[in-house]
Amino acid sequence: MRILAVHNYYQLQGGEDVLFVEETALLESKGHSVKNFTRHNNEINTMARLPLVSSTIWNRASYKYIKRLIKKWRPDVVYFYNTFPLLSPSVYYAAREMKVPVVQVVQNYRLLCPGAFFFRGGHVCEDCLGKVIPWPGLLRGCYRQSRISTAVVTAMLTTHRMLGTWEKVVDVFIVPTAFARKKLIDGGLPPGKIIIKPNFIRVETDPGHGRGGFALFVGRLSPEKGINTMLSAWKIMDRGIPLKIVGEGPLESCVTKAAQESPEIDFLGFRSLHEIFALLGDAKVLIFPSEWYEGLPRTIIESFAKGTPVIASCLGAMESIIEHGRTGLHYSPGNPEELAAVVKWAFNNENNIAEMRKEARAEFEDKYTAENNYQELISILHSVIH
Repeated sequence: MRILAVHNYYQLQGGEDVLFVEETALLESKGHSVKNFTRHNNEINTMARLPLVSSTIWNRASYKYIKRLIKKWRPDVVYFYNTFPLLSPSVYYAAREMKVPVVQVVQNYRLLCPGAFFFRGGHVCEDCLGKVIPWPGLLRGCYRQSRISTAVVTAMLTTHRMLGTWEKVVDVFIVPTAFARKKLIDGGLPPGKIIIKPNFIRVETDPGHGRGGFALFVGRLSPEKGINTMLSAWKIMDRGIPLKIVGEGPLESCVTKAAQESPEIDFLGFRSLHEIFALLGDAKVLIFPSEWYEGLPRTIIESFAKGTPVIASCLGAMESIIEHGRTGLHYSPGNPEELAAVVKWAFNNENNIAEMRKEARAEFEDKYTAENNYQELISILHSVIH
C-alpha cells in the first residue's frame, strides 16, 4: 500500500507529533511505502499576519503542492494528522479532486472548539459544541488567550462547517476513544464516518510487580492536569502514603513547596522514558487526576503496559479507557477528599490491586500494542480504499 502521511508539527512537541512519527514508522516496518509531507509551526515566526490568516482558512500553496505530489507519487490513500494552521483543510480538497481517499486522525477537539480542549478557566467548557459559529470561544479569546487569534480559528471552523468539509470531503475520522467519538457526533459530524482506533506504544516491556509501595504521578505540572487536587488529597490523608511526582511545568513551584512540607511527597522533576518505565513498574498505582477531557493519554497506556492500575478522575477519556474495579479506580474530578479515600482503599486492599495489575496488563496486550494498532489501522485503510 502507498500511503501519503501529512502532518503539521506543533511548536512544542505533543502526543500527535509522537503518534505521527511512530505510526508512519510502524507502517514502513510492515513493508508499506510511506511518503511524509510535513510543515512545522516554527515557520509562523517568520510569517506576516495576513498571509497566516489566509493560509489557516485555505492554504493555496498546500492545496497545489498536495495535488502535484499525488499526481507524481500516486498514493492509495492520504492519511492526515494535524493540518492546523499551516496546511488548512484545503489539503482535503486537493486529495478529493485527485480521487484519493481522505483519512483524518482526530486527537483533540479542534473541529468543535476554538481552544481545542473543551477547557476554560480551570473547568470543562462545552459552550461551542454544536454551534456553526463558535462565538462563545471568540468572545472569550479561548485560543492562546487572544480574541484576534481566536477569530482566525473561528473563521476557519465556520467556513468549513458551512462548506460541509467534514461531512463531504473527509472519508473517515479516526478517534482514540469511545468518548471522543461521542463528542464528534454531538458536534454534528456523521457517525458513520467516525471509527475508534486506540493509540499505542511501541516499547517492549515486561510488567512490573508494584513492590515500591508508592503512588506515582507522571505528566505536565499544569492546572488542567489536576495537580492541585492531587496535592490537596495528600494534605488531608490521615496516614503516610508515599507519592512520587515526575514532570515539569508551570506548577513546579507548588510541587516543590508541597514536597518540602510533606515527607510523603518526593518531587523527581524530569526523568527519561527508561526511568519512567522503571518507576511505573515499581509503583502500586498511577495517579491521573486530569480535569479536562484528554485524548488518549500515553501515560495511562504505559502504566497498563507495566501492569500498574490507574486511579483517575471519572471524566472524558479516563472514563472510557479505565474500567473501575478492573484496570483502575475512578473518583469525581476535582474532589481531593474522594481521591484521598480511593488512594487509601487501594493501599489497604493488596489482593484487589494485585488482581487489577493482571487486568491492566491484559488490557494493554489486548488493545495498545503496536501489532494490534497495525491490524486495526490497515483494516481501516483497506476499507476506505476499496
